Amino acid sequence: MTFKEWLFSSYPNPRISGQWGMVHIITLLISIATIVVLALLLRGNSPKKEKARRIAILVLAGLIFFFEMSRRIINLCKTTDYSTDSILYILLPRPWCAISCWVLMISAVVNKKFFYNFASITALLNALIFFSYPSAGVNNKYILYENLYSIGTHALLLITSVSLITLGFVDYKYKTIWKELVCFAVIYIYSIFEILIGVSDDPLYYRAGNEVHEILGVSYPLYVILYVIFMIIYVNIFYLIKERKLVLKGNKKQIAE
Repeated sequence: MTFKEWLFSSYPNPRISGQWGMVHIITLLISIATIVVLALLLRGNSPKKEKARRIAILVLAGLIFFFEMSRRIINLCKTTDYSTDSILYILLPRPWCAISCWVLMISAVVNKKFFYNFASITALLNALIFFSYPSAGVNNKYILYENLYSIGTHALLLITSVSLITLGFVDYKYKTIWKELVCFAVIYIYSIFEILIGVSDDPLYYRAGNEVHEILGVSYPLYVILYVIFMIIYVNIFYLIKERKLVLKGNKKQIAE
């Protein structure tokens, strides 16, 4: 295997069942360890610690940016089709996980609570799905660049989304949840745009025949109902946990008084 074959992922790479294999487990353990180490090293409310936490998020976003840009540069170099459709296919973030990568990068630049809330929610969802049963990255005999990209970006999705929570960048409040819902509306509108221009068939997994729909094996109308219910419950979990903490804190204060 030459470096060019590795970089362009052109070397023959047979499929294997890598779910919960060594690469999958080691990646998950390293991700969890990184989250714990960052939380321990950067705890505290001093200005120095706050600055260090901000730098940590910027570094994580920078690593995602490196993967996202390098993959696009590599794909532009190896393609022979420079039509508008092909260029859009290469440049645009297509699946939900790639969209979440860009959301995390944008959140680090915007540096607003509501956008951190949205970024952590959507990125963590993609990370949880990937690490539960990855359908890419670990499912080949060799770890070529495309595999490394998939493994690396999903690990960074997990590390960054959880670190936004543990390092105090988020603040889930029902009174301002409308801001996060607007962000969700934007990515669903963006997904429709992707479908219309033909760069992706179903980036957010809400159309008939997608991978999740096939796994569940239910009728499409029932799938849509389950999809909506799941998303409502999943998003609300973050806010309910925060509200519960506030209620418990209030009760303890009343008892102390």
